[in-house]
Amino acid sequence: MNDWPDGWSDDRGNNNAAGYGRGSGGAQPEGARVMRHVQRPAAPPRGGVPPQSRGYDEGYDQQGYDSGYNTGQVYGGPGGGNGGRPYDDRPYDDRPAPNWRRRLKVGSLTLVVVLLAVSIGTYFWADSKLKREVDLSKVIERPGEGEGTNYLIVGSDSREGMTADDKKKLHTGSAEGKRTDSMMILHEGSNGPTLISLPRDSDVEIPSFKGSESGKLFPAEGRRVKLNAAYAEDGPELLVRTVEHNTGLRIDHYVEIGFAGFANIVDAIGGVEIDIPKAFKDKKSGADFQAGKQTLNGEQSLAFVRTRYAFAGSDLDRTKNQQKFLAALASQTATPGTILNPFKLYPTMGAGLDTLIVDKDMSLWSLGKMFFAMKGVTGGDGKSMNMPISGSRGGNLVWDKAKVKQLVQQLKNDETVTVSDK
Repeated sequence: MNDWPDGWSDDRGNNNAAGYGRGSGGAQPEGARVMRHVQRPAAPPRGGVPPQSRGYDEGYDQQGYDSGYNTGQVYGGPGGGNGGRPYDDRPYDDRPAPNWRRRLKVGSLTLVVVLLAVSIGTYFWADSKLKREVDLSKVIERPGEGEGTNYLIVGSDSREGMTADDKKKLHTGSAEGKRTDSMMILHEGSNGPTLISLPRDSDVEIPSFKGSESGKLFPAEGRRVKLNAAYAEDGPELLVRTVEHNTGLRIDHYVEIGFAGFANIVDAIGGVEIDIPKAFKDKKSGADFQAGKQTLNGEQSLAFVRTRYAFAGSDLDRTKNQQKFLAALASQTATPGTILNPFKLYPTMGAGLDTLIVDKDMSLWSLGKMFFAMKGVTGGDGKSMNMPISGSRGGNLVWDKAKVKQLVQQLKNDETVTVSDK
């Protein structure tokens, strides 16, 4: 009797000629392999891995073979798909805590290295932008050195780098060359800074001097001129020589900034807040100010410090405004909001350094000390004043010789200045 379904036969030549399924009418399918019974041994210890020295298909007929799939082994465990790394099955609470002290130390060290690198880079960048063009070694017959450091700070009407629109906007005019619009001596010492304005109309004597370009010696002729004429005649070196000759005070460093640089610095820090006690206008400078506290932009600031015809006292009133503004500028620039903010610091430094002219021996350190001394004047740690005046001669302001001598002596000795400009 054939129990196979219809159509199945052991005759290859009949209904299943192709032999699909290897069927036959016998008690067993034709050619079937004998499937031996596999005896599973006891499961290996947890975490163990049965040896697998043969291929995947080998060993089915070996007594005791077990694939290990019933041991609870997790993918990624020992010997698994994690590259052979040991699997840590300890509870989370039993693992060692992260070494936060070490991490904090490494992080702090990294931060210090980064800050140091940025600081060094900034120093060399700023140092490369300084224009060290004034050679004080050309100044002859200089006074002896005193205590502290004396800076001659000059605001010039240089229009270098300014377009026609800039000149029109800033009311600078189009005169060729450059002249001194303001001059100040800043003394920085152990008894606080002292800022002394030198009116451009000051009556001074042009002494003997060596030409800054020719090197030729020009003898003294007893010429008396306005102080700003010295700069116009032979530049910074003759101006320094004239100031030293008429005061007896040695100038250690020279700093000059032009119109464009001054306005750009103010704009870079977002303006300077200043209290204007009385409203005034001046068509020549473009000034038009109301009384009270207000924030001036670069254009307004330049008009404020240049105005002279709106005041009865002419140049003396203007020098007071210049002192007031420059001290406010230094005070509002040397703040954490500017120094620690690269988006303010670099534009501010770039705007100033691009047009700043200094002497050949000026370092960034000395420039920084000058800047913070200016800030100290505003902060109440120092004093600001005009050079003491006793009268006038031919429209020029004559210095009070007795007071000037006393003032210079106090500065040389780095003493607290008690001289008044009244």
